[in-house]
Amino acid sequence: MARVKNGAVTKARHKKVLKAAKGYFGSKHRLYKTAKEQLMHSGQYAFRDRKQKKRDFRKLWITRINAACRQNEISYSRFIEGLTKAGVEINRKMLSEIAINDPKMFSELVKVARDGKAGKITKATEVAGNEVTIGGAKTTKAAAKKEVKAEAKEETVDYSKMTVAELKEVAAKKEINVAGMKKAEIIEALTK
Repeated sequence: MARVKNGAVTKARHKKVLKAAKGYFGSKHRLYKTAKEQLMHSGQYAFRDRKQKKRDFRKLWITRINAACRQNEISYSRFIEGLTKAGVEINRKMLSEIAINDPKMFSELVKVARDGKAGKITKATEVAGNEVTIGGAKTTKAAAKKEVKAEAKEETVDYSKMTVAELKEVAAKKEINVAGMKKAEIIEALTK
């Protein structure tokens, strides 16, 4: 029986590790053992810092919003509380962009936050584009989106992919009698 050697496989593995360690300091890019160890540590740091990056950016946005709030004579915490009570749903990234690029819009948001904190506005404020609209509607922007999605879902239902039991439930909701009907007949009755 022939002798099997694994030199080619080992060489390929070593080359792969050393290629990934290219640019590391000292022996960490020259020697396989230290390169492999450094790659393991590098992977752990990368995993940790992908999570840390999100925290760092959120901190940056909050700092920018706070600076803009202080220019408008309100604290960050009061501003966020006011926006929440007014029902304005804008994330901190967008708020920081508005604070940097459009100070007038941000000052309008501060007014909305003050009114929301005072109880003058309750979850009926809608922010669209560069305008702050205060309407008398009782629903929030999210609720309005849900209603539109529900209407669209009702219009575009594919009955052919549903089971007979599901079709019978839909028919019962629409008050259609489907007793003794086959699937095709039930679909035909529902699409009328």
